[in-house]
Amino acid sequence: MSVHVLKHFRKDQLSIVNEAVAVAEEMTSNAYKMSFAEWRRRRYDIRTLADLSPEEIVDGPFAQIIKYVGHKVDTSLGSSRYDFYKICLQDHNILFTLNEFPELHLFPFVLYIITHELIHVIRFTKFLQAFDASPQEKIEEEARVHEKTYTILKPSRIQGIEAVFRFYRAWHKPLDRVIEV
Repeated sequence: MSVHVLKHFRKDQLSIVNEAVAVAEEMTSNAYKMSFAEWRRRRYDIRTLADLSPEEIVDGPFAQIIKYVGHKVDTSLGSSRYDFYKICLQDHNILFTLNEFPELHLFPFVLYIITHELIHVIRFTKFLQAFDASPQEKIEEEARVHEKTYTILKPSRIQGIEAVFRFYRAWHKPLDRVIEV
């Protein structure tokens, strides 16, 4: 995939993305009743296309999580290693979808995407789901995470969120129907 032909978020769009990230972090930590200290123990970062390496760029998904193993500086002990999750936003896929579905708007769409990915990170770090799951387990996990995302965002009454829920409606059906879609 050639990076130079992919559309990146503009400066004004990045501002909206940053706002969506802040709201998603707050809503997700509140939903899981996590203190600030607990939340900060989750080792993750969120990056847009401009900050991704070529192997972190994919065609299709709006975001992907890549798991890296980190370690504290100046130590070689195995016990100092930790999992680090990088949420890689795929600007080009998000922007393409916004163009194809004019009823979707950047803020609520990215809010949903980020909330969804943060739920994954929480589930990985709480050992509620294995990062390296089978394809069938991953489909089942996606359905669970979409349902939790909906549960977190539904009470928010954020303008435009209903269009996002309609966009993702297939994931809110019984699992056997999701697999057929």
